[in-house]
Amino acid sequence: MIGIFDSGFGGLATLHFLQKILPEKNYIFFGDTINSPFGNRSQEKIYEFTKFGVNFLFSHGAKIVLIACNTASCVALRKLQIENPSKKILGVLIPAAEEALEKSRFGKIGVIGTRATIKSKKFNYEIEKLYPKIYQPKDRRAQKIPLVFSEAAPLLVPLVEENWISRPETTMILKKYIHNLRDANVDTLILGCTHYHFLKKIFARKMGKRCQIINSAETQAYRFLDYLKKHPEISENLSNGGKTKFFTSGETEKFLKIGSIFLKKKIAKNAIEKIIN
Repeated sequence: MIGIFDSGFGGLATLHFLQKILPEKNYIFFGDTINSPFGNRSQEKIYEFTKFGVNFLFSHGAKIVLIACNTASCVALRKLQIENPSKKILGVLIPAAEEALEKSRFGKIGVIGTRATIKSKKFNYEIEKLYPKIYQPKDRRAQKIPLVFSEAAPLLVPLVEENWISRPETTMILKKYIHNLRDANVDTLILGCTHYHFLKKIFARKMGKRCQIINSAETQAYRFLDYLKKHPEISENLSNGGKTKFFTSGETEKFLKIGSIFLKKKIAKNAIEKIIN
């Protein structure tokens, strides 16, 4: 099975795209909704929650785990990979950074995410590390070295979790968060939180047509498909059947209601199980 870990509901966007491109695979999803959002937590707590979630997925049959949470990827991924060299644990950070470098025209890349994601500066680090191999300026006026402009947006995850996606208050708050990114004339914006997938249309509208929007959830799913093509031995080890099992640390009724909206299809009640972490 393919395991997917997220702090809440945002990772269901990654699962949505995976089910579109790899419908035959079996999945196991764990949303740590009781501890969401991770973005305002300490690094120690984020690591603790992520370690529990990843270990839980492996103990329940996952052969590979995708951390579909930018905050967890920034704070905990590398340490977990070092501690578990025999296990396959992939994050959402590098796929988004690669996509941004490939699409950026002028080398002005914006990143918007949780406080913990922005504070970690991991996107800055990965973009700077990757750019010599990937970045190809599409305009002679482009920056020779990409510039990264970051903005924390701590209120957006709770708003998405409460399904306030279409509320005017959400649009107003989002508009305030991107003010500095618009002033910086970024040509590419990384939505550095899988929850932001559900706000993509608003981001695109407010940033304007000249700005490419990188949806980290979608990018993670499609780059994972490329990863499997390069590693057929891993793909062959993943079970088929098209089944998905869901686990949550929060209320199952809430997960059933909001999760079905985010996954864009109804989740069966008997497919959700509550766990205590």
